[in-house]
Amino acid sequence: MPFSRSTLREIVTRTESDVQSRLPGTDARLRRNLLNIINRAYSGAVHGLYGYLDWLSNQIIMDTAEDEVLDRHANIYLKQPRKDAGPSQGNVACSGVDTTLIPAGSLLQRSDSIEFSTDADATIVAGSVTVAVTSVTGGVDTNTAAASTLQFVSPIPGINSSAAVDIAGLIGGVDKENNEDLYNRLKARIQKPPQGGAKHDYIAWALEVIGVTRAWCYPLEDGAGTVKVRFMMDDKYADGIPLAADVTDVHDYVETLRPVGLAVGGYTTVAPAPSPINFTISVTPNTTAVQDAIKAELADLIKRDSEPGGIIRISRLREAISLAAGETDHVLTAPAADVTHTTNQIATMGTVTFS
Repeated sequence: MPFSRSTLREIVTRTESDVQSRLPGTDARLRRNLLNIINRAYSGAVHGLYGYLDWLSNQIIMDTAEDEVLDRHANIYLKQPRKDAGPSQGNVACSGVDTTLIPAGSLLQRSDSIEFSTDADATIVAGSVTVAVTSVTGGVDTNTAAASTLQFVSPIPGINSSAAVDIAGLIGGVDKENNEDLYNRLKARIQKPPQGGAKHDYIAWALEVIGVTRAWCYPLEDGAGTVKVRFMMDDKYADGIPLAADVTDVHDYVETLRPVGLAVGGYTTVAPAPSPINFTISVTPNTTAVQDAIKAELADLIKRDSEPGGIIRISRLREAISLAAGETDHVLTAPAADVTHTTNQIATMGTVTFS
């Protein structure tokens, strides 16, 4: 039976009755009676202690612990506790006088004061140059749309003060790991303790890298003595597919942890090949709000159900559409059956055509 915490009023009433029963005739319930005043002060203190115990009981259990306490739980079990926010990266176009140098580490600033640093020296040729930049801080807020304007924090003689973000934008910024994701890694660590290179060890190692949200391990895929890891970065990129640099980062990190007994080239890391699923849906009512809700439900389903070489069931797609807020009826024309994928393919969200 769960413990029921007493309210302040209940504690006051109970202690009034206790005092009255032990000191008959004192009228402990009278408003200006000294015993009544002492009783209320005591009851308030007891109520505060109950509150602390109530809070403490939530911190003891990991799935209800607050940020700071959950971090302490994670620090005990995880080699990589809460993952930090990751920066955004990309290119900007700068203009100015030919042969003028833009030194590495030069700072540019967005209108909301978020700063970006140039990754390497760059020299103006034919009036312009494309410069790679990385945000100084991390987080999704550092992602910047194409054609946005950045300003040099400190003017460079011969360089125009403004620069334009190129067509790809500045992408890849991810927020600090949230409680749900940290708890899931912590629970997996407790339920599946490290075994020096078991299948779940490779998954746990990959998930320790900033930006990695899902990972899979495939022992023996390339023959005896081989291990292959695939992973996704759903919060970093629109389709979740890692870039070559991300694959290198994960591979190099896991390389420092994997068993030394694997043959040369026995461990590999690859990015799944995207396989977009395009939808054709007749929906009632066919409003923008309902369309947006359906897109969100489908995207969430694909993220939850997709895995390399997996199957996206048509029944699950229909269920997701039916769960969309405001939808009363629909006909899913495409896809018309379960969507299957080859070993290295993973389902991603494609286009949605409504009628």
